Amino acid sequence: MCCESIKGTISGPAGELEIWLECPKQTPKGVLLIAHPHPLHGGTMSNKVVHTLARAALNRGWIALRFNFRGVGKSGGVHDEGHGEQQDLLAVAEWGQSEWPELPLQLAGFSFGARIALLTAAQLKIAQLILVAPPFRLYSDLWSVDCVEVPWAVLMGDADEVVSFEDVAQWVEQQQCPPHFEVFPQASHFFHGRLVDLRRSVEQILG
Repeated sequence: MCCESIKGTISGPAGELEIWLECPKQTPKGVLLIAHPHPLHGGTMSNKVVHTLARAALNRGWIALRFNFRGVGKSGGVHDEGHGEQQDLLAVAEWGQSEWPELPLQLAGFSFGARIALLTAAQLKIAQLILVAPPFRLYSDLWSVDCVEVPWAVLMGDADEVVSFEDVAQWVEQQQCPPHFEVFPQASHFFHGRLVDLRRSVEQILG
């Protein structure tokens, strides 16, 4: 399957999951699966940071695969504080890998989506992990992760008003398998005025 842009649903663990699939014009290099920010704070697959990650993927020749977590948009179920959302991500990843078994899968997430991406990465066969503003101030379960065994990157602004930059920098420093850590000076949580910079950085990471 390939396309220019398709919105639809697939089967998920708590009902249908809404997806947004976009394909590059050229033969795709792989699939970038993108997880959105917190559902109870307006997070959806249409979030502008998620949109920026999708644009970066398409510009570099990757399929961009977004989805809405349970209870968001046309996705069934209700918010499960991150537990069921991990199963949602795994279901979308399984679907993507069944559609394009020959293509590598990369995983990205923003804020709450970065939490879900990090917690599920070890259960997936992925080529790379990209975390944008992982929410360490809000979720203690992220501190237990001390090694990501694939190439990975952490991107955030040092003026983030939601996530503690100091906490993230400390966590990165203690990693056994250090990520590429890119800091955007004076950038806020939602990268106001810095989305082009974020897109360019992600494009370089995707290769």
